[in-house]
Amino acid sequence: MRTRNLLSVALGLVAAAALLAGCKPKAPAETYIPVISKGFQHQFWQAVKLGAEKAATDYKVKITFEGPENESQVDKQIEMLQAAIAKNPQAICLAALDSKAAIPLLQKAQAAKIPIVGFDSGVESDIVVATAATDNVAAAAFAADKMAELIGNEGEVALIVHDQTSRTGIDRGTGFVDQMKNKHPNVKIVDLQYGGGDQLKSTDLAKAIIQAHPNLKGFFGANEGSIIGVLNGVKELKKEGKIVVIGYDAGKQQKDAVRSGAEAGAVSQDPVGIGYKAVEAAVKAIKGEQVPKTIDTGFKWYDKTNIDSAEMKPLLYD
Repeated sequence: MRTRNLLSVALGLVAAAALLAGCKPKAPAETYIPVISKGFQHQFWQAVKLGAEKAATDYKVKITFEGPENESQVDKQIEMLQAAIAKNPQAICLAALDSKAAIPLLQKAQAAKIPIVGFDSGVESDIVVATAATDNVAAAAFAADKMAELIGNEGEVALIVHDQTSRTGIDRGTGFVDQMKNKHPNVKIVDLQYGGGDQLKSTDLAKAIIQAHPNLKGFFGANEGSIIGVLNGVKELKKEGKIVVIGYDAGKQQKDAVRSGAEAGAVSQDPVGIGYKAVEAAVKAIKGEQVPKTIDTGFKWYDKTNIDSAEMKPLLYD
C-alpha cells in the first residue's frame, strides 16, 4: 500500500512538472515594424530606407521596407498596408500616398492595438500617433520666396507637383501658391500640373506649359521626379538660362543641374533623418512612451554656394 502511495505521489509530481513546463511563458517575439513608403523610383526613398535601417539596428528591432513601383499606385500601397496589418506587427510606419484612402485600414490597426507612425506624408486622422516629416508648407513657401527674389519679384511662374492626394503634394502645392499670392502679388502663377512624381510624365507637362507660356520666368518642381521633368523640358526646349528653375529634394541629376547652373537651387529635406525618426517613434510608441504628434525633421536651401559644404553633404543623397 505504501509503495502504491509513493508511486501516486511520484506520478503526481511528474504530471505537475510537465504541466508547469507546458505553461512556461514563451520568450517575447522579436519586435517587428513594417515600413511602407510611397515608392522606390527615387533616390529619396533609398535614403529614407537607410535611416530606417540605422534606427532598427540601434533599437534592435526588425523592419521591412517596401513600397509600390511608383507613386501613383494608391491601390497597391493599400494592399501592402492590409498585408502588414495581417501580420500583426507591434507597430507600422506609413508614408501615405492618399491620406484619406488609408483611414479604414488605420481604424483596423487601431482596433488591433497596432500604433501607426506617419513619415514624409501625414495622414488625416488622429489614429496616427506621430508623423516624422518636413514642414512642407514652410519649405515650399521658402521656395516661393526664393523664386520671387530670383525673377525680380514680377513675372509668370508655373509649378509641377507630384500629386494632390498625399499630404506632401497638398502642402507643397498650397505652400508655394499661397506664399506667392500673399507675399508676391506681382508674380503670377500661370499653371499648376500634377505629374505623379514620374519624370517622363512631368517632362511632357513641363514642355506643354513652357510652349503655352512663352514669357515664363520661373518653374518650380515639388519633388525629385517633378523637378527632373522640369529640367528635361527646359533643356529640350533650349530655355536654359532663360527660366529660373527651383527644385525640391536631391538626387544626382538635380545636384548636377545646380552645379551647372541649369537649376538655381533647391529645398532639401533630411530623408535619412525622416526614416530614423519614424522607426524611433514607433519603438517608443510600442513601449508606451509619449511621442510628439509632429516630429519636424527640418529643411535646408542649397545652391552653387553651399552644395559641397560639410553641412549639406549628409542631406544630399545621390
